[in-house]
This record gives sequence, structure tokens and C-alpha cells, in this order.
Amino acid sequence: MTTNNLLGVTMVMMDGTITQIGGAFLDAEGLDLLGLICGSEGQLGVVTEATLRILHKPEGARPVLMGFDSSEVAGQCVSDIIKAGVLPVAIEFMDRPCIRATENFAGAGYPDCEALLIVEVEGSDAEIDEQLETIIDIAQSHNPVALRQSSSDDESKRIWLGRKSAFGAMGKINDYMCLDGTIPVSQLPYVLKRIGELSQEFGLDVANVFHAGDGNMHPLILFNANEPGQLELCEDLGAEILKLCVEVGGCLTGEHGVGIEKRDLMLHQYDPADLEIQMAVKDVFDPGWLLNPAKVFPLQSSDARRIAAE
Repeated sequence: MTTNNLLGVTMVMMDGTITQIGGAFLDAEGLDLLGLICGSEGQLGVVTEATLRILHKPEGARPVLMGFDSSEVAGQCVSDIIKAGVLPVAIEFMDRPCIRATENFAGAGYPDCEALLIVEVEGSDAEIDEQLETIIDIAQSHNPVALRQSSSDDESKRIWLGRKSAFGAMGKINDYMCLDGTIPVSQLPYVLKRIGELSQEFGLDVANVFHAGDGNMHPLILFNANEPGQLELCEDLGAEILKLCVEVGGCLTGEHGVGIEKRDLMLHQYDPADLEIQMAVKDVFDPGWLLNPAKVFPLQSSDARRIAAE
């Protein structure tokens, strides 16, 4: 979503040149260099300034909380909401381990169920009512065990309290690794089922909390950092989950980037020809491969370039 709200950047090139790409105006003509820079993880230059789009604040917003007796059913509910053409400003998902941890931590009053959705819509009162009516009808077709629509600002804050406390709550009870794979929303039920199966195979619990509306998943793999071999096992499980995201038509990252952790998994998302084109673009901006040379691209793919630049 960031690329839709980025209007321009001031960027320092590797040779010290300061260049302006885009600006405070509508789309510039020519190549979409701004789209190339956005999300490039410091591979092409150093951004020192950014011009962002300012959006009008909506007239209002209202969340609804839904509880379900299975993660797969909650995932199907999300898919059905999107298919109905409703575009909530947020659809957040939490499963039972995360719900219980946040309840013990924040006491938001969540139902004790297998999966929970928080769906928020915005606009005028009439627009909110119309959207929530459709969303609630869809939810009820999936037999929710809990359904609570906010009726006040205080209640809205209570509904969001647990979700906003989730990562702190999980960190209080366990070491965890947070993933960042993204999948087509239609694949949510299947992917949640497979994550549960992979969790059993590896013998590590996984708590799911994520931005369900755009398929940006954040499985939290729970492990004991003080037990030898647990971190490596956790990383192996994480790799399998991210491969699963790619296999169903998704990608390795939605917002956290590739960095070092996922660079070797890039070979599961792109074939060698794809990676070669991407590295050729970096060659133009950074011929000496001095900018984050060991990030994003698998070492075996970038080896020749990095060695030649030394």
C-alpha cells in the first residue's frame, strides 16, 4: 500500500549525486522510478526525504468483533467479505493461543474461542451502517460463537485493545519468531490448516495474528531460546511456512522486507532469470555493489558481482 501513498523522494546515489524522483504532484511521466525505489531495502540509494500523500480523515469508523470455533471458518469469512466487494479499513485475525495471551495481559474482554476477527469500516454513519450490515450477514452465515458491534468510542477502544497488545502479550510468555508472508485472501482457510499441520510436524506451537484483509500473515512461532537447537528448528519451520505462502500464489514478505533472514528463500519465489534482471537493475544504480550487498539477493546468486566489486 505504501507505493500508492508515496509521491516523491530525495535520494543520494552511490556516487554522491543528490536526485529528486517524483514530487508533490500527480504521476510523473516516463519510467516509474518511484515505484522501483519504494521497498528496495536500501539496494539502490539512500532516501533522505519522502513526500507522502495526505488523505482526508474519514467522518467516522466503527469495528465489529467476531468469534469462530475454527481458524479455517474465520479465514473463509474473511474471504467471503472481500468477495462481497466490501473494503473494510482493517480485518485483523487472532487465534486461540494469541487470544488467551492477550486476555491475560490486557483483559480486553475477548471471547474464549478458536479464532477472532476484528473488522473495522469507515465513512459516514450511513456508509458504516450499510457496510456493517453486509459484513454481519456474512459472519452470521458462518455461525459465529460471538458477535459484538461497537456502540461507543470506549467500546471501540476495548475491541482494539487486545489486538494492539498482542505482540507484547506473546513476548511476555514465550520467545517467538514473527513471520511476514503474504497470501491471496482466498487461500486463508487452506494456509491456516497447513500451518497447524506444520506446527505439529515440527513440535513447535504457532500463534497466528495478522492483517487478514490483505493476506499479510504474521505467524508467531513459539520456541525456547535457551534450549540448544530450538532456534534452528524454529527457523526451519518458518522457512516452510514462507514457502507455503509462495506455493499458494503469495510472496515472502508484505511489509517487513527480505533482508538477510529471507534472502535464500528468494529462490523459491523467483527463478534465476528473474533474479538476474533484478540484480542488473542494482548494477545500474550501484555498480560497485556497496549498498547492502549481502541482503535481499541469495548469496549464491550475487556471489560473482560481490567478489568482482571487492
